[in-house]
Amino acid sequence: MDRRIFLRNGGLTGLALSTFSFSACTSAPEQAKQADSAGNTDASTTESFELNEATIGDLQNKMSGGQLTSRAITELYLKRIEAIDQNGPKLRAVVEVNPDALSIADALDRERKAGKVRGPLHGIPVLIKDNIDSGDKMQTTAGSLALAGHKAAQDAFIVKKLREAGAVLLGKTNLSEWANFRSSRSTSGWSSRGGQTRNAYITDRTPSGSSSGSGVAVSASMCAVAIGTETDGSVVSPSSCSGIVGVKPTVGLLSRSGIIPISATQDTAGPMARTVRDAAILLAALAGADPADAVTQESTGKMQPDYTKFLDANGLKGKRIGVEKGHLKGESDAVPLFQQAVALLKAQGATIVEVDVEKQTDSLGEAEYNVLLYEFKDGVNKYLATAGAPVKTLQDVIAFNTQNKAKAMPFFQQETLESSQKLDGLASPKYKEAVSKSRNGARRALDSTLQKDKLDAIVAITNGPSPCIDLVNGDSWKGPGFSSPAAMAGYPHITVPMGLAHGLPVGLSFVGSAYSEASLFTLAYAYEQASKLRVAPKFQGPLVG
Repeated sequence: MDRRIFLRNGGLTGLALSTFSFSACTSAPEQAKQADSAGNTDASTTESFELNEATIGDLQNKMSGGQLTSRAITELYLKRIEAIDQNGPKLRAVVEVNPDALSIADALDRERKAGKVRGPLHGIPVLIKDNIDSGDKMQTTAGSLALAGHKAAQDAFIVKKLREAGAVLLGKTNLSEWANFRSSRSTSGWSSRGGQTRNAYITDRTPSGSSSGSGVAVSASMCAVAIGTETDGSVVSPSSCSGIVGVKPTVGLLSRSGIIPISATQDTAGPMARTVRDAAILLAALAGADPADAVTQESTGKMQPDYTKFLDANGLKGKRIGVEKGHLKGESDAVPLFQQAVALLKAQGATIVEVDVEKQTDSLGEAEYNVLLYEFKDGVNKYLATAGAPVKTLQDVIAFNTQNKAKAMPFFQQETLESSQKLDGLASPKYKEAVSKSRNGARRALDSTLQKDKLDAIVAITNGPSPCIDLVNGDSWKGPGFSSPAAMAGYPHITVPMGLAHGLPVGLSFVGSAYSEASLFTLAYAYEQASKLRVAPKFQGPLVG
C-alpha cells in the first residue's frame, strides 16, 4: 500500500490505493486539441535543442573550451523555457524566471576569464522550487495566492550555498500548492499561482508532486539541475514520473532554514537531475551545518565534500540488496520493470534478499499524518511571523482562501489546512506519541531489515506510471510506491529511471540507513550505468485508443 498521505490523498490514511480507479483524462475533442498542441511538437523543442540532455560536465566542457559562456547557456535555457513552458506544449513547470540571471552569469564569466572557477557548478543554471527563499527580485509563495508578492529578505541557507558554488539562479518552479498539504482531494502539480504543471512525456498525465515543476523542468532540459523539497515522496515521486534521478537525503544533511515548511521531523530539500553524477555534484554543494537549523549539527563529520568519488560502475559487485518482495508481483505495469531491474542487479554481482519493509510500516500512516498536521501549523506560523508576506498566520491563509475562493480554490478545498489549524501545540501528548510511533517505527523497520540480512540497501518501485491529471476528483494513483519508510525515518532515498510503461517513466528506489548517501550513490550509479534507461521526453499528447 502506498501511503504518501499528504502527497496523494490527504486524509485517506486507511485506504489502499488499489480501491481507486483511473479517471478519464480528457474528452475526445479536448484530446484531439491537446494532441495537436503537444503531441506534434516541433523538433526544435526536442532533440535539436543545443543543450538537450546536457550534463553539468558537458556544460563545463563547453565553457572551459570557449564554445559557450555561462551567459550563452543561460540565454539558451531562458529561450527553452519560453518555447516549451510558456508556449508549445505549455508544461508550466517554471513559475518565474530570475530577472538577474543574465547579470549573475556575466559576473561568473568574468571570474572564469580571470582564472577563478569556484567548482563544478560555476556558471551552471539551476532552478529552485517556489517554497525556497531567495533574497532577490523573485517571489516565494509555495504556489499560494495568499503569499503573492512575497519577496524574502534573504536567501535560504541552501541558496546561499548555491551562490557560493557559482550557480546561476535561473528561476523558480511550480509546485503542488502548499507542497500538496492543502486538501485530501488535491491535484499534484497544481497551484493557484502557477496553474497546472504537465507531465513532459504525456501531457495530460500528472507530473506528480509536490516538486512537480522541478522534475518536469529537469526532464525537459529547461535547466541542468533543479532543487525540490520532500516531506514524503515530493522529490522521489516527481523524479520517478519525470524519468530523472531524485535524491531525498537524510534529514539534517541539508538545511531547511528559509524553506516554507510542512514538518520539522521529515522535511528536506533534495537534488533533481538527469544523471546520478549531476545529483551527487549538487548534493555536495548544498550540504552543510546551519546554525539556524539545529538538526544539521548532526551531520557534522557525516557529510562528504565530494560524493562523485563514490561513483563506481562496478559498485554492485559483492553487495547485498534487499528487494521489497511485495513489489515483485501485482497488476501494475511497473512490476515487470522491477523484475527486470532486480535481474540486472543480480547480473551485476549483487546478492538479492527478499524483504518486507512495508508490512512493518503500513500501520504507521495515521501517526505520520498527525505529525504533519501538528508540525505544519507550528512551522508555517513561525515562518510567516518573520516573513514579509501579506499573511502572518495559518489562520490568515485560510481566511484569504475563503475570501478569494473563486481564484484560490476553484477545484479543491483546504480541509487539510483547517484540520491543522484546529490542533494545539507541539507540547500535546498526542503529537509526541505520533512522532514516536511514526519516526521510531520506521527507523526500527529499516534498521532491523538492513542489519538482519547485512544489506547495503533496499530497493523497490518508487511509484507506478502516472495517472491522468484530474482537477475534478484529484489524484488517483494505483499500484506500489515506496516513499514513506525513508520519509518517516528521515533516511536517504535515491530514485533512478527504471524504464517506461506505455511511454511513462517509472523509477527504482534505493533506500539506506541514516547518512548512507555515499553508498547509495555507488549502487544507484552502478545500476544507472548498467541499465541506461533514461529517455528524454517528446511531449506526446494524450493516449487515444
